[in-house]
Formats: sequence, structure tokens, C-alpha cells
Amino acid sequence: MSALKSSGGKKEDNDHFIPLSDIMTALMLLFLLISVVYMIKVDDSVRIPRIFKATSQGLLEKLGDEFQTDLKAWGAVLDKDLTVRFTEPDILFKVGSANLSPRFQEILDDFFPRYLHILMDKEFINNIEEVRIEGHTSSFWGELTGNDAYFNNMALSQERTRAVLQYLLNLNLTRKEREWLRKHFLAIGFANARPLNAQGEPLKDGEREHAFNSQRVEFRLRTNIERRVSDIVEEKNKNKREPK
Repeated sequence: MSALKSSGGKKEDNDHFIPLSDIMTALMLLFLLISVVYMIKVDDSVRIPRIFKATSQGLLEKLGDEFQTDLKAWGAVLDKDLTVRFTEPDILFKVGSANLSPRFQEILDDFFPRYLHILMDKEFINNIEEVRIEGHTSSFWGELTGNDAYFNNMALSQERTRAVLQYLLNLNLTRKEREWLRKHFLAIGFANARPLNAQGEPLKDGEREHAFNSQRVEFRLRTNIERRVSDIVEEKNKNKREPK
């Protein structure tokens, strides 16, 4: 009787041991799943800053290194948003004219091939969405005011940006450079829609326009960072929706 009782006790122990092993296995799988999810989140958090640094910060550093000794002589500035702004209207055009001044032509001859070389570098070329050549005027047009002044300035700003783009296309470029330029560069005239103050900054409420600062030509660079980040988020959401 004692032997049978002892054997029965061992069987009861084994019955308890098997469910316990299942629980341990399930916990291990749970911890593994948590680890995988965490690694995915960490990967996303690393990839997005890496894209930003490789594109925006990298371009800003390259442009700054390339043009830092030239900008002042050109009457130009490089903004943190990658915009190259030519701010001296007397250098750019004559009053009311869309013809590039000889001095502005010399500046573009020096600036643009170097600028294009940076944008088309293998490190950045696939991250460039577009480059806008923007023309800006003041709100003044002789004795005209209101819509009459606005539409005259609109026509002038559009003619000036087209003149700049046409001049760039006629530079001594390779076939590949010219095709890339036509695909990625836009000429846009804003008239006086974006005036600047005396500090060369966008107007705030209550500030007065600075006519001289408002007249400018800008090379405004747009990257595809937003789209690439959106693709990462969409890919992540798609993986969540897919059945396991």
C-alpha cells in the first residue's frame, strides 16, 4: 500500500510540473515579443533623426563650408532652412527691370555650378524634392497702390525668376545637370506677398515693411525628409494591420 501511495504522489507532482513549464515557456515568449517590439521602436527612433541629420544638417554644413567666404561679397545669406537669399536689390536688377545686372550674372556664374554640384552629390541627390527660385518685391510701384501695384509687382517678380532660371539653363552645364535642373527647379514670383522688416525677417503684426529688404531673390531648397518620415510611419502602421 505504501508503494502504491508513493507512486501516486509522484504522478501528482508531475501533473503540477507540466503546467508550470508551460507557464514559463509562455512568459519567455512574452518577454521575447516585448523585446522585438522595443527594438522596432528604437530602430524607428534612430532612423528618423539619422535621415534628418544626413540630409538637412549635412546640406547646411556643405553649403556653409562652400560659400562662407563669398556670401558677404555677393550680398547674400544662408538661412538655417537651407535658403540662399540674395538681399542686395541694387546688385540684382535695375528698378522695374527683369534684366539681370552684369554683376548678378557674375555672381551666378560663380555660385550656381558649385551649388548644383553639392545638390547632385550622391550623398544628397536622392533627398532633394525641389529648388524654388523665388522672386520678391516691395509693395511699392511708383504712384500706384492696391491691386494695380500688386499685379505690376507680381508680373515683375515672375519675369525676374524666369530670367534667372533661363540664365542658369544657358550656363556651361553637362547634359545630366541640365536635365536635373529642369526636373527639380521652379521659378516662382511672389510679388510683395512676403515682405520683410528692417531686420530682414518676415513681418509681424504692427511692423512696417522695409522696402529695400523685401526686394530679393531666393534659392529655397526643399528636401523629401517629410515624405521619407511619412513612409517609415506608414510602413510601421501597415505592419501593425497585417494579420500575424
